[in-house]
Amino acid sequence: MSGLLDPFGLLRDAAWGAERFGRSLIGQERIRLAVTGLTRAGKTVFLTSLLANLLAAGRGRRTLPALEELAGKRLRAVRPAPAGVEGLPRFDVAAHLAALAADPPAWPARTEDLSTLELVLELDRQSMLGGLLGTRTVTLELLDYPGEWLLDLPMLGDDYARWSAATLERLRRGRRAEAAAEFLAFVDALPPGAPAEDSLARRGFALYRDTLRACRDRLGFRFLQPGRLLNPGPRGETPLLWFFPLPQPARGGLATLLAERHHAYVEAQRRDFFEPYFRRFERQAVLVDVLGALHAGRDAFEDTAEALAAIAAALRYGGGWLDWLTGTGVDRVAFVATKADHVPARQRDALAALLGHLVAAPQGRATGAGVTTSVHALASIRCTEDDVATLDGRPVAAVRGLLLENGRSAKVYPGEIPLRPPDPGFWDHGFFEMPEFQPPKLDPAGGSGVPHLGLDTLLAALIGDVL
Repeated sequence: MSGLLDPFGLLRDAAWGAERFGRSLIGQERIRLAVTGLTRAGKTVFLTSLLANLLAAGRGRRTLPALEELAGKRLRAVRPAPAGVEGLPRFDVAAHLAALAADPPAWPARTEDLSTLELVLELDRQSMLGGLLGTRTVTLELLDYPGEWLLDLPMLGDDYARWSAATLERLRRGRRAEAAAEFLAFVDALPPGAPAEDSLARRGFALYRDTLRACRDRLGFRFLQPGRLLNPGPRGETPLLWFFPLPQPARGGLATLLAERHHAYVEAQRRDFFEPYFRRFERQAVLVDVLGALHAGRDAFEDTAEALAAIAAALRYGGGWLDWLTGTGVDRVAFVATKADHVPARQRDALAALLGHLVAAPQGRATGAGVTTSVHALASIRCTEDDVATLDGRPVAAVRGLLLENGRSAKVYPGEIPLRPPDPGFWDHGFFEMPEFQPPKLDPAGGSGVPHLGLDTLLAALIGDVL
Protein backbone atom coordinates (compact mmCIF):
# COMPACT_ATOMS: atom_id res chain seq x y z
CA MET A 1 0.00 0.00 0.00
CA SER A 2 1.13 3.53 -0.65
CA GLY A 3 2.36 5.33 2.43
CA LEU A 4 1.10 8.72 1.19
CA LEU A 5 -2.29 10.10 2.17
CA ASP A 6 -4.50 11.25 -0.70
CA PRO A 7 -6.41 14.37 0.45
CA PHE A 8 -8.99 13.95 -2.32
CA GLY A 9 -9.42 10.32 -1.32
CA LEU A 10 -9.94 11.38 2.31
CA LEU A 11 -12.64 13.86 1.26
CA ARG A 12 -14.31 11.22 -0.93
CA ASP A 13 -14.24 8.65 1.88
CA ALA A 14 -15.61 11.19 4.35
CA ALA A 15 -18.46 11.98 1.94
CA TRP A 16 -19.33 8.28 1.65
CA GLY A 17 -19.29 7.94 5.43
CA ALA A 18 -21.49 11.01 5.88
CA GLU A 19 -23.92 9.67 3.29
CA ARG A 20 -24.24 6.35 5.13
CA PHE A 21 -24.79 8.10 8.47
CA GLY A 22 -27.32 10.58 7.09
CA ARG A 23 -29.37 7.96 5.30
CA SER A 24 -29.54 5.77 8.41
CA LEU A 25 -31.04 8.67 10.40
CA ILE A 26 -33.94 9.07 7.97
CA GLY A 27 -34.52 5.37 7.40
CA GLN A 28 -32.95 5.14 3.95
CA GLU A 29 -29.91 2.97 4.58
CA ARG A 30 -27.70 1.64 1.85
CA ILE A 31 -25.77 -1.66 1.88
CA ARG A 32 -23.04 -2.17 -0.69
CA LEU A 33 -22.24 -5.81 -1.45
CA ALA A 34 -19.52 -6.85 -3.90
CA VAL A 35 -19.56 -10.38 -5.28
CA THR A 36 -16.45 -12.02 -6.63
CA GLY A 37 -14.61 -15.31 -6.44
CA LEU A 38 -12.03 -17.53 -7.98
CA THR A 39 -12.52 -18.51 -11.61
CA ARG A 40 -15.49 -20.79 -12.37
CA ALA A 41 -16.95 -20.47 -8.90
CA GLY A 42 -20.37 -19.44 -10.28
CA LYS A 43 -20.58 -15.68 -9.61
CA THR A 44 -23.14 -14.94 -12.33
CA VAL A 45 -25.37 -17.81 -11.22
CA PHE A 46 -25.08 -16.67 -7.61
CA LEU A 47 -26.18 -13.11 -8.40
CA THR A 48 -29.02 -14.32 -10.62
CA SER A 49 -30.34 -16.52 -7.80
CA LEU A 50 -29.85 -13.80 -5.17
CA LEU A 51 -31.79 -11.24 -7.20
CA ALA A 52 -34.57 -13.63 -8.24
CA ASN A 53 -35.09 -14.87 -4.69
CA LEU A 54 -35.08 -11.40 -3.14
CA LEU A 55 -37.62 -10.17 -5.70
CA ALA A 56 -39.78 -13.23 -5.02
CA ALA A 57 -39.49 -12.68 -1.25
CA GLY A 58 -40.77 -9.15 -1.80
CA ARG A 59 -43.89 -10.70 -3.37
CA GLY A 60 -44.53 -12.80 -0.29
CA ARG A 61 -42.80 -16.02 -1.39
CA ARG A 62 -40.85 -17.93 1.29
CA THR A 63 -37.68 -18.11 -0.77
CA LEU A 64 -35.22 -16.84 1.88
CA PRO A 65 -36.58 -18.00 5.26
CA ALA A 66 -33.46 -17.35 7.38
CA LEU A 67 -33.16 -13.77 6.11
CA GLU A 68 -36.89 -13.13 6.53
CA GLU A 69 -36.83 -14.43 10.10
CA LEU A 70 -33.88 -12.19 10.93
CA ALA A 71 -35.81 -9.23 9.51
CA GLY A 72 -38.71 -10.07 11.85
CA LYS A 73 -40.99 -10.90 8.90
CA ARG A 74 -41.17 -7.16 8.21
CA LEU A 75 -40.09 -7.33 4.55
CA ARG A 76 -42.93 -5.84 2.52
CA ALA A 77 -41.60 -5.28 -0.98
CA VAL A 78 -38.46 -5.58 -3.10
CA ARG A 79 -38.06 -3.78 -6.41
CA PRO A 80 -35.19 -2.92 -8.74
CA ALA A 81 -34.04 0.68 -8.42
CA PRO A 82 -34.43 2.64 -11.66
CA ALA A 83 -31.29 3.16 -13.69
CA GLY A 84 -29.47 6.37 -12.88
CA VAL A 85 -26.43 7.93 -14.50
CA GLU A 86 -23.90 5.31 -13.43
CA GLY A 87 -21.14 4.49 -15.92
CA LEU A 88 -21.17 0.72 -15.34
CA PRO A 89 -23.28 -1.87 -17.17
CA ARG A 90 -26.30 -3.18 -15.28
CA PHE A 91 -26.37 -6.82 -14.26
CA ASP A 92 -28.81 -8.39 -16.75
CA VAL A 93 -30.81 -10.68 -14.49
CA ALA A 94 -33.58 -11.07 -17.08
CA ALA A 95 -31.16 -12.46 -19.69
CA HIS A 96 -29.64 -14.89 -17.20
CA LEU A 97 -33.06 -16.12 -16.08
CA ALA A 98 -34.03 -16.56 -19.73
CA ALA A 99 -31.01 -18.83 -20.26
CA LEU A 100 -32.03 -20.93 -17.26
CA ALA A 101 -35.62 -21.07 -18.53
CA ALA A 102 -34.62 -22.22 -22.04
CA ASP A 103 -35.33 -25.73 -23.33
CA PRO A 104 -32.97 -27.27 -22.48
CA PRO A 105 -31.89 -24.89 -19.72
CA ALA A 106 -28.36 -23.43 -19.97
CA TRP A 107 -26.00 -21.92 -17.44
CA PRO A 108 -25.46 -18.13 -17.86
CA ALA A 109 -22.22 -16.82 -19.38
CA ARG A 110 -19.32 -16.04 -17.04
CA THR A 111 -18.42 -12.59 -15.71
CA GLU A 112 -16.13 -10.61 -18.04
CA ASP A 113 -16.44 -7.05 -16.72
CA LEU A 114 -17.85 -4.96 -13.92
CA SER A 115 -21.63 -4.73 -13.61
CA THR A 116 -23.97 -3.37 -10.96
CA LEU A 117 -27.61 -3.36 -9.92
CA GLU A 118 -29.59 -1.89 -7.04
CA LEU A 119 -32.62 -3.29 -5.22
CA VAL A 120 -34.86 -1.29 -2.91
CA LEU A 121 -36.09 -3.25 0.11
CA GLU A 122 -39.12 -1.90 1.98
CA LEU A 123 -39.60 -2.98 5.60
CA ASP A 124 -42.07 -2.13 8.32
CA ARG A 125 -40.54 0.12 10.97
CA GLN A 126 -41.36 -1.00 14.51
CA SER A 127 -41.29 0.95 17.74
CA MET A 128 -39.71 -0.27 20.96
CA LEU A 129 -43.21 -1.40 22.06
CA GLY A 130 -43.82 -3.41 18.90
CA GLY A 131 -46.11 -0.97 17.09
CA LEU A 132 -45.59 0.05 13.47
CA LEU A 133 -44.06 3.43 12.67
CA GLY A 134 -44.41 3.39 8.91
CA THR A 135 -41.80 1.95 6.57
CA ARG A 136 -38.07 2.22 6.07
CA THR A 137 -36.15 1.51 2.90
CA VAL A 138 -32.81 -0.19 2.49
CA THR A 139 -31.03 0.01 -0.85
CA LEU A 140 -28.92 -3.03 -1.66
CA GLU A 141 -26.23 -2.06 -4.17
CA LEU A 142 -24.54 -5.03 -5.84
CA LEU A 143 -21.24 -5.10 -7.70
CA ASP A 144 -20.21 -8.05 -9.83
CA TYR A 145 -16.56 -8.22 -10.86
CA PRO A 146 -14.34 -10.92 -12.40
CA GLY A 147 -12.56 -13.21 -9.98
CA GLU A 148 -9.29 -12.82 -11.85
CA TRP A 149 -9.16 -9.18 -10.76
CA LEU A 150 -9.43 -10.14 -7.10
CA LEU A 151 -6.00 -11.79 -7.35
CA ASP A 152 -4.52 -8.34 -8.02
CA LEU A 153 -5.41 -7.23 -4.49
CA PRO A 154 -2.34 -8.92 -2.92
CA MET A 155 -0.18 -7.18 -5.58
CA LEU A 156 -0.87 -3.77 -4.01
CA GLY A 157 1.68 -4.44 -1.31
CA ASP A 158 4.46 -5.86 -3.52
CA ASP A 159 7.18 -4.20 -5.55
CA TYR A 160 8.36 -5.73 -8.83
CA ALA A 161 11.29 -7.65 -7.36
CA ARG A 162 9.21 -9.33 -4.63
CA TRP A 163 6.38 -10.09 -7.05
CA SER A 164 8.83 -11.59 -9.57
CA ALA A 165 10.47 -13.83 -6.98
CA ALA A 166 7.16 -15.15 -5.62
CA THR A 167 5.65 -15.67 -9.07
CA LEU A 168 8.65 -17.53 -10.49
CA GLU A 169 8.87 -19.69 -7.37
CA ARG A 170 5.29 -20.82 -7.98
CA LEU A 171 5.89 -21.40 -11.70
CA ARG A 172 8.87 -23.67 -11.04
CA ARG A 173 6.82 -25.84 -8.68
CA GLY A 174 4.94 -29.06 -9.52
CA ARG A 175 2.75 -29.25 -12.61
CA ARG A 176 3.10 -25.51 -13.34
CA ALA A 177 6.71 -26.08 -14.43
CA GLU A 178 5.57 -28.13 -17.42
CA ALA A 179 3.05 -25.49 -18.54
CA ALA A 180 5.66 -22.74 -17.98
CA ALA A 181 8.60 -24.55 -19.62
CA GLU A 182 8.89 -22.30 -22.69
CA PHE A 183 8.48 -19.10 -20.68
CA LEU A 184 10.97 -20.19 -18.02
CA ALA A 185 13.52 -21.12 -20.70
CA PHE A 186 13.06 -17.64 -22.20
CA VAL A 187 13.58 -15.66 -18.97
CA ASP A 188 16.42 -17.89 -17.75
CA ALA A 189 18.28 -17.27 -21.02
CA LEU A 190 18.01 -13.48 -20.76
CA PRO A 191 21.30 -11.81 -19.75
CA PRO A 192 21.20 -9.61 -16.60
CA GLY A 193 21.60 -6.46 -18.69
CA ALA A 194 19.07 -7.32 -21.41
CA PRO A 195 18.14 -4.18 -23.37
CA ALA A 196 14.74 -2.48 -23.07
CA GLU A 197 13.62 -3.65 -26.50
CA ASP A 198 9.91 -3.79 -27.15
CA SER A 199 10.31 -7.01 -29.11
CA LEU A 200 11.79 -8.72 -26.04
CA ALA A 201 9.07 -7.33 -23.78
CA ARG A 202 6.30 -8.43 -26.16
CA ARG A 203 7.82 -11.90 -26.58
CA GLY A 204 8.11 -12.44 -22.82
CA PHE A 205 4.62 -11.07 -22.24
CA ALA A 206 3.09 -13.42 -24.84
CA LEU A 207 4.84 -16.46 -23.38
CA TYR A 208 3.83 -15.49 -19.83
CA ARG A 209 0.21 -14.90 -20.88
CA ASP A 210 0.06 -18.30 -22.59
CA THR A 211 1.54 -19.90 -19.46
CA LEU A 212 -1.15 -18.40 -17.24
CA ARG A 213 -3.88 -19.46 -19.65
CA ALA A 214 -2.59 -23.03 -19.68
CA CYS A 215 -2.37 -23.07 -15.89
CA ARG A 216 -5.97 -21.90 -15.64
CA ASP A 217 -7.60 -23.87 -18.46
CA ARG A 218 -5.64 -27.13 -18.46
CA LEU A 219 -4.53 -27.48 -14.85
CA GLY A 220 -7.28 -25.70 -12.90
CA PHE A 221 -4.94 -23.26 -11.13
CA ARG A 222 -6.25 -19.99 -9.72
CA PHE A 223 -3.32 -18.05 -8.18
CA LEU A 224 -2.42 -16.26 -11.42
CA GLN A 225 -1.29 -12.63 -11.59
CA PRO A 226 -1.90 -10.08 -12.97
CA GLY A 227 -5.62 -10.77 -13.23
CA ARG A 228 -6.23 -8.44 -16.16
CA LEU A 229 -3.78 -10.41 -18.23
CA LEU A 230 -6.30 -13.29 -18.21
CA ASN A 231 -9.35 -11.02 -18.29
CA PRO A 232 -8.33 -7.60 -19.61
CA GLY A 233 -11.88 -6.24 -19.71
CA PRO A 234 -13.28 -4.02 -22.46
CA ARG A 235 -10.00 -2.12 -23.00
CA GLY A 236 -8.19 -5.24 -24.20
CA GLU A 237 -4.46 -5.84 -23.94
CA THR A 238 -2.90 -2.40 -23.54
CA PRO A 239 0.88 -1.78 -23.19
CA LEU A 240 0.30 -1.45 -19.44
CA LEU A 241 0.00 -5.26 -19.36
CA TRP A 242 3.24 -5.96 -21.22
CA PHE A 243 5.31 -7.10 -18.26
CA PHE A 244 6.33 -10.44 -16.76
CA PRO A 245 8.50 -11.67 -13.87
CA LEU A 246 12.29 -11.73 -14.17
CA PRO A 247 14.70 -13.76 -12.03
CA GLN A 248 16.78 -11.38 -9.89
CA PRO A 249 15.84 -8.22 -11.85
CA ALA A 250 18.71 -5.74 -12.01
CA ARG A 251 18.61 -2.00 -12.64
CA GLY A 252 18.55 -0.71 -16.19
CA GLY A 253 17.43 -2.04 -19.55
CA LEU A 254 14.55 -4.50 -19.79
CA ALA A 255 14.32 -4.97 -16.02
CA THR A 256 13.66 -1.27 -15.45
CA LEU A 257 11.06 -1.17 -18.23
CA LEU A 258 9.18 -4.15 -16.78
CA ALA A 259 9.40 -2.73 -13.23
CA GLU A 260 7.93 0.56 -14.46
CA ARG A 261 5.06 -1.24 -16.17
CA HIS A 262 4.43 -3.38 -13.08
CA HIS A 263 4.31 -0.25 -10.91
CA ALA A 264 2.05 1.56 -13.38
CA TYR A 265 -0.29 -1.45 -13.54
CA VAL A 266 -0.58 -1.72 -9.76
CA GLU A 267 -1.24 2.01 -9.41
CA ALA A 268 -3.84 1.88 -12.20
CA GLN A 269 -5.63 -0.98 -10.47
CA ARG A 270 -5.54 0.93 -7.20
CA ARG A 271 -6.79 4.16 -8.81
CA ASP A 272 -9.30 2.81 -11.34
CA PHE A 273 -10.76 -0.18 -9.50
CA PHE A 274 -9.86 -0.77 -5.88
CA GLU A 275 -10.26 2.82 -4.69
CA PRO A 276 -13.38 3.97 -6.60
CA TYR A 277 -15.26 0.64 -6.43
CA PHE A 278 -13.74 -1.88 -4.09
CA ARG A 279 -13.37 0.49 -1.12
CA ARG A 280 -17.00 1.63 -1.35
CA PHE A 281 -18.37 -1.88 -0.90
CA GLU A 282 -18.25 -2.67 2.78
CA ARG A 283 -19.56 -6.23 2.33
CA GLN A 284 -17.79 -8.86 0.22
CA ALA A 285 -18.86 -12.36 -0.87
CA VAL A 286 -15.92 -14.43 -2.16
CA LEU A 287 -17.03 -17.57 -4.01
CA VAL A 288 -14.77 -20.63 -4.31
CA ASP A 289 -15.23 -23.95 -6.12
CA VAL A 290 -13.56 -26.00 -3.37
CA LEU A 291 -15.01 -29.24 -4.69
CA GLY A 292 -13.62 -28.57 -8.16
CA ALA A 293 -10.19 -27.88 -6.66
CA LEU A 294 -10.28 -31.23 -4.84
CA HIS A 295 -11.21 -33.06 -8.01
CA ALA A 296 -8.46 -31.30 -9.99
CA GLY A 297 -5.77 -32.89 -7.80
CA ARG A 298 -3.17 -31.97 -5.23
CA ASP A 299 -1.36 -29.21 -7.16
CA ALA A 300 -4.59 -27.42 -8.10
CA PHE A 301 -5.95 -27.72 -4.56
CA GLU A 302 -2.77 -26.35 -2.98
CA ASP A 303 -2.76 -23.51 -5.52
CA THR A 304 -6.36 -22.65 -4.55
CA ALA A 305 -5.38 -22.75 -0.88
CA GLU A 306 -2.46 -20.37 -1.50
CA ALA A 307 -4.67 -17.97 -3.49
CA LEU A 308 -7.31 -17.94 -0.76
CA ALA A 309 -4.76 -17.29 1.97
CA ALA A 310 -3.40 -14.29 0.04
CA ILE A 311 -6.91 -12.93 -0.66
CA ALA A 312 -8.03 -13.38 2.95
CA ALA A 313 -4.95 -11.57 4.24
CA ALA A 314 -5.44 -8.71 1.77
CA LEU A 315 -9.14 -8.29 2.60
CA ARG A 316 -8.31 -7.86 6.26
CA TYR A 317 -6.63 -4.53 5.71
CA GLY A 318 -9.93 -2.84 6.77
CA GLY A 319 -10.93 -1.80 10.23
CA GLY A 320 -8.16 0.78 10.76
CA TRP A 321 -8.66 4.29 12.14
CA LEU A 322 -9.33 5.78 8.72
CA ASP A 323 -12.04 3.24 7.94
CA TRP A 324 -13.61 3.85 11.36
CA LEU A 325 -13.51 7.62 10.88
CA THR A 326 -14.94 7.71 7.36
CA GLY A 327 -17.23 4.69 7.49
CA THR A 328 -15.59 3.07 4.47
CA GLY A 329 -13.74 -0.15 3.89
CA VAL A 330 -14.65 -3.82 4.05
CA ASP A 331 -16.20 -4.81 7.38
CA ARG A 332 -17.86 -8.17 6.54
CA VAL A 333 -16.51 -10.91 4.31
CA ALA A 334 -18.20 -14.22 3.56
CA PHE A 335 -16.17 -17.00 1.95
CA VAL A 336 -18.51 -19.35 0.13
CA ALA A 337 -17.91 -22.92 -1.08
CA THR A 338 -20.22 -23.17 -4.10
CA LYS A 339 -21.84 -26.20 -5.77
CA ALA A 340 -22.76 -27.69 -2.39
CA ASP A 341 -25.57 -29.61 -4.10
CA HIS A 342 -22.86 -31.78 -5.73
CA VAL A 343 -22.34 -33.51 -2.37
CA PRO A 344 -24.98 -35.16 -0.13
CA ALA A 345 -26.32 -33.35 2.93
CA ARG A 346 -24.02 -34.98 5.48
CA GLN A 347 -20.91 -33.73 3.63
CA ARG A 348 -21.87 -30.06 3.28
CA ASP A 349 -20.63 -29.19 6.75
CA ALA A 350 -17.31 -30.80 5.85
CA LEU A 351 -17.14 -28.63 2.71
CA ALA A 352 -17.61 -25.46 4.79
CA ALA A 353 -15.11 -26.66 7.40
CA LEU A 354 -12.49 -27.31 4.72
CA LEU A 355 -12.96 -23.81 3.29
CA GLY A 356 -12.64 -22.38 6.79
CA HIS A 357 -9.25 -24.02 7.15
CA LEU A 358 -8.15 -22.64 3.77
CA VAL A 359 -8.94 -19.03 4.67
CA ALA A 360 -7.70 -19.53 8.26
CA ALA A 361 -10.55 -17.43 9.62
CA PRO A 362 -12.56 -17.95 12.83
CA GLN A 363 -16.22 -18.05 11.78
CA GLY A 364 -18.49 -15.27 12.97
CA ARG A 365 -15.71 -13.27 14.66
CA ALA A 366 -13.79 -10.20 13.66
CA THR A 367 -10.25 -10.79 12.53
CA GLY A 368 -7.35 -8.84 14.01
CA ALA A 369 -8.03 -6.00 11.60
CA GLY A 370 -11.73 -5.72 12.48
CA VAL A 371 -13.24 -7.57 9.50
CA THR A 372 -15.97 -10.04 10.49
CA THR A 373 -15.59 -13.27 8.54
CA SER A 374 -18.03 -16.12 7.96
CA VAL A 375 -17.72 -19.34 5.97
CA HIS A 376 -20.55 -21.07 4.10
CA ALA A 377 -21.40 -23.97 1.80
CA LEU A 378 -23.99 -22.99 -0.79
CA ALA A 379 -25.70 -24.03 -4.00
CA SER A 380 -26.93 -20.90 -5.78
CA ILE A 381 -29.25 -23.06 -7.89
CA ARG A 382 -29.95 -26.53 -6.59
CA CYS A 383 -29.92 -29.06 -9.42
CA THR A 384 -29.62 -32.38 -7.54
CA GLU A 385 -31.45 -34.39 -4.90
CA ASP A 386 -29.91 -36.60 -2.25
CA ASP A 387 -29.90 -40.30 -3.08
CA VAL A 388 -28.13 -43.56 -2.24
CA ALA A 389 -25.72 -45.37 -4.56
CA THR A 390 -23.91 -48.69 -4.28
CA LEU A 391 -20.11 -48.80 -4.13
CA ASP A 392 -18.28 -52.12 -3.81
CA GLY A 393 -21.50 -53.75 -2.64
CA ARG A 394 -22.24 -51.22 0.11
CA PRO A 395 -24.64 -48.24 0.17
CA VAL A 396 -23.10 -44.76 0.07
CA ALA A 397 -24.64 -41.28 0.21
CA ALA A 398 -24.89 -39.82 -3.29
CA VAL A 399 -26.66 -37.13 -5.32
CA ARG A 400 -28.89 -37.51 -8.35
CA GLY A 401 -29.39 -35.02 -11.18
CA LEU A 402 -29.67 -34.58 -14.94
CA LEU A 403 -26.34 -34.58 -16.77
CA LEU A 404 -25.62 -31.41 -18.74
CA GLU A 405 -24.16 -33.30 -21.71
CA ASN A 406 -27.16 -35.52 -22.49
CA GLY A 407 -30.01 -34.74 -20.08
CA ARG A 408 -29.99 -38.24 -18.58
CA SER A 409 -30.55 -38.86 -14.89
CA ALA A 410 -27.45 -40.07 -13.02
CA LYS A 411 -26.45 -40.91 -9.47
CA VAL A 412 -23.04 -39.59 -8.44
CA TYR A 413 -20.88 -40.47 -5.45
CA PRO A 414 -18.51 -37.50 -5.12
CA GLY A 415 -16.01 -39.08 -2.71
CA GLU A 416 -15.41 -38.12 0.90
CA ILE A 417 -14.81 -34.44 1.66
CA PRO A 418 -11.97 -33.94 4.20
CA LEU A 419 -12.63 -31.62 7.13
CA ARG A 420 -9.21 -29.99 6.74
CA PRO A 421 -6.48 -29.80 4.07
CA PRO A 422 -5.71 -33.46 3.35
CA ASP A 423 -2.51 -35.33 4.10
CA PRO A 424 -0.34 -36.45 1.13
CA GLY A 425 -1.76 -39.99 1.27
CA PHE A 426 -5.24 -38.63 0.48
CA TRP A 427 -4.23 -37.93 -3.11
CA ASP A 428 -3.19 -41.53 -3.77
CA HIS A 429 -6.84 -42.57 -4.01
CA GLY A 430 -8.28 -39.67 -5.97
CA PHE A 431 -11.87 -38.68 -6.54
CA PHE A 432 -14.47 -39.91 -8.95
CA GLU A 433 -15.13 -37.72 -11.97
CA MET A 434 -17.55 -34.94 -11.08
CA PRO A 435 -19.99 -34.30 -13.95
CA GLU A 436 -21.75 -31.04 -14.76
CA PHE A 437 -25.44 -31.11 -13.93
CA GLN A 438 -28.20 -29.45 -15.88
CA PRO A 439 -29.92 -26.59 -14.06
CA PRO A 440 -33.61 -27.00 -13.31
CA LYS A 441 -35.90 -25.26 -15.75
CA LEU A 442 -37.09 -22.01 -14.20
CA ASP A 443 -39.81 -19.45 -14.71
CA PRO A 444 -38.19 -16.76 -16.90
CA ALA A 445 -39.97 -14.08 -14.85
CA GLY A 446 -38.45 -15.48 -11.66
CA GLY A 447 -41.75 -15.03 -9.85
CA SER A 448 -41.39 -18.16 -7.75
CA GLY A 449 -37.72 -17.66 -6.97
CA VAL A 450 -34.93 -20.16 -7.58
CA PRO A 451 -34.29 -23.40 -5.65
CA HIS A 452 -31.07 -23.09 -3.62
CA LEU A 453 -29.15 -24.39 -0.64
CA GLY A 454 -27.99 -21.93 2.01
CA LEU A 455 -28.46 -18.63 0.16
CA ASP A 456 -30.75 -17.31 2.89
CA THR A 457 -28.22 -18.11 5.63
CA LEU A 458 -25.45 -16.39 3.68
CA LEU A 459 -27.52 -13.23 3.13
CA ALA A 460 -28.44 -13.19 6.81
CA ALA A 461 -24.72 -13.15 7.66
CA LEU A 462 -23.90 -10.43 5.13
CA ILE A 463 -26.79 -7.98 5.39
CA GLY A 464 -28.99 -9.22 8.24
CA ASP A 465 -27.59 -6.73 10.75
CA VAL A 466 -28.98 -3.83 8.72
CA LEU A 467 -32.38 -5.43 8.19
